[in-house]
Amino acid sequence: MLILSFNSIPSTQKYLKELIKKDSIKLPIAVVAKNQTNGVGSRNNSWDSLSGNLFLSFAFSLENLPKDLKIESSSIYFAYILKEVLDSFNSKVWIKWPNDFYIKDKKIGGIITHIVGDKLICGVGLNLRNAPDGFEKLDVKISIKKLLDEYFKSIQNYVSWKQIFSKYKLEFQRNQKFFTHKNNIKISLKDAHLQEDGSIIVNGERIYSLR
Repeated sequence: MLILSFNSIPSTQKYLKELIKKDSIKLPIAVVAKNQTNGVGSRNNSWDSLSGNLFLSFAFSLENLPKDLKIESSSIYFAYILKEVLDSFNSKVWIKWPNDFYIKDKKIGGIITHIVGDKLICGVGLNLRNAPDGFEKLDVKISIKKLLDEYFKSIQNYVSWKQIFSKYKLEFQRNQKFFTHKNNIKISLKDAHLQEDGSIIVNGERIYSLR
């Protein structure tokens, strides 16, 4: 995995998208920065970029992803792999459906995915050292280099979706007192039923993460 590192960049995700559009790079590739000035979050929200946190984007060819992974649930897949890495350092992080990292009842980060041609871009924001008001930071100390080394090593084991999902579904009940969004409408997860492909059914409607 080639990793491009920057002290400061407007957005790792936007930078990587432009590289891919130029078709001048070999995959997989990652872009990491010590600071972002215009980070992207879910639903086109900005992601506050406090120094010392993780600002990361990486890309894989779709053909190299697990064959049983539904692309709409790729954020769950990559989020859970990162959760497992953080678990190995004794973090108590968990994933709120579909793509948010939480410590207890506060968000510490998230993952978003996009398709560009035949490639998947995954963006990660994680409060490692500092958190804005209303958010939390990671509950263990770990260097960005060590975290990325372990994360990309785990990703490139190409574990199947079935294996990831079998573990992810065991903690899904923690979502019950939280909400998700669809078309900017807030939806309670209290009675959500998780499906084998990573989607949920709420009030008879199937919802995919789509991010």
